[in-house]
Amino acid sequence: MDCTVSWTGGAGTRSGMGFMAETGSGHVLMMDGAPDAIKPENGGQNLAPRPMETVLAGTGACTAYDVVLILKRGRHDVRGCSVKLTTERAQVDPKVFTQIHMHFTVTGKAISQAAVERAVAMSHEKYCSASIMLGKTAQITTSVEVLEV
Repeated sequence: MDCTVSWTGGAGTRSGMGFMAETGSGHVLMMDGAPDAIKPENGGQNLAPRPMETVLAGTGACTAYDVVLILKRGRHDVRGCSVKLTTERAQVDPKVFTQIHMHFTVTGKAISQAAVERAVAMSHEKYCSASIMLGKTAQITTSVEVLEV
């Protein structure tokens, strides 16, 4: 797996904190820093997600992917899955995630709470590379909500 990240502020302006990532699969992702009120030239323009937000989004997608796949393989009639991630970060650099809570909402027909909890646990214990990696610095907790459609 590879990725090339390029600063977009370098093209003559030498300001801004925007970056473009081109993934090995050929996709492009834009990222930007937060605006800096004190030194605007050191801040972003709020035109795209922050890099740490993309880490969080990727982790949510990684674990939701696992949960859906595990439920489908178990022949459950899953119709939807979302995960809301809330975090706390260290106060000093490096400002790693120290707490991550993931609330899963799964919709489907006749899917038991136990089946979803098992899928979430399997993701976090065995399959989700991103959450397992972040678990080295953050305490990760989960909750599950199952909605019948």
